[in-house]
Amino acid sequence: MAYTNIQTRVLMQVLLALAFLSVASAGRVLNGKEQDIVLFQYHNGPLLHGKISINLIWYGQFKSSQNAIIADFITSLISLPQPQVQPSVAMWFKNIDKYYTAIKSKKSSSFQLFLGHQISFQDYPLGKSLKVQQIEQLAAKGDQMNAINVVLTSMDVAVEGFCSSKCGTHGSLRSKTSTVKGKSPRFAYIWVGNSETQCPGQCAWPFHQPIYGPQNPPLVAPNNDVGLDGMVINLASLLAGTIANPFGNGYYQGPADAPLEAASACTGIYGKGAYPGYAGDLLVDLTSGASYNAHGTNGRKYLLPALYDPSTSTCSTLV
Repeated sequence: MAYTNIQTRVLMQVLLALAFLSVASAGRVLNGKEQDIVLFQYHNGPLLHGKISINLIWYGQFKSSQNAIIADFITSLISLPQPQVQPSVAMWFKNIDKYYTAIKSKKSSSFQLFLGHQISFQDYPLGKSLKVQQIEQLAAKGDQMNAINVVLTSMDVAVEGFCSSKCGTHGSLRSKTSTVKGKSPRFAYIWVGNSETQCPGQCAWPFHQPIYGPQNPPLVAPNNDVGLDGMVINLASLLAGTIANPFGNGYYQGPADAPLEAASACTGIYGKGAYPGYAGDLLVDLTSGASYNAHGTNGRKYLLPALYDPSTSTCSTLV
């Protein structure tokens, strides 16, 4: 059964408030239940290694400019801009190496991502209301070996659990087209929805006012698209979770069926000084007024989540 990472932005304010309390507190609230604190730890499962293609599967109507925002983000993960335009997306992604270093993995140096195929389903062949099984069906349209297949649904597509409990998911499936030593290998997948019209207060914060908590003015989105810039935040978070916990037995904190992972353990933190309702001290584009913390390819700017640093047991930000 595929493992699913639940990105619960509805509870962002609660989790953030508790995160800033003493780590010695007796417990924390997660999904309405009292939980014993469990340390962020490695659960002895395999991490991704080798050359991994990221295949984009577009479901629904997207503008070409929206396609470019996501594609440029993926290429930015491994493309280093000029030194004068740091911090970069690649610098953010490089921090994930610490998970390999922490377990003394010899495979981290060979880990490499690249933008693979892009597949588009503009005519909604599965309808506009999708179940988890249909997301998996779409994910299987991409490569089924050495791949992360990313399903992106447009703003008019409803997905089971979207907004009510998650902004995106990640998991893994058995390949039906490839075998290795007589066995079907697993490939990873991610789903992220465009929340612009369905739940921007839950899944596109801080580019939209949150449903709960302090009602500060929203930040200006760096690519001038609240839905897509929100998708980048969730995609980045799920990508970090996929790499550090691809098959449900890697790095995470808490219960396996609702884990806090590399980025979701630091939900709502984007810059130094972050607190509930405040994303942190960010860079601001002097022309557009947009807030960001990372430079990408083609002059792009992005806002990326803090990553949990296993070497210091803290949430690490780019700025």
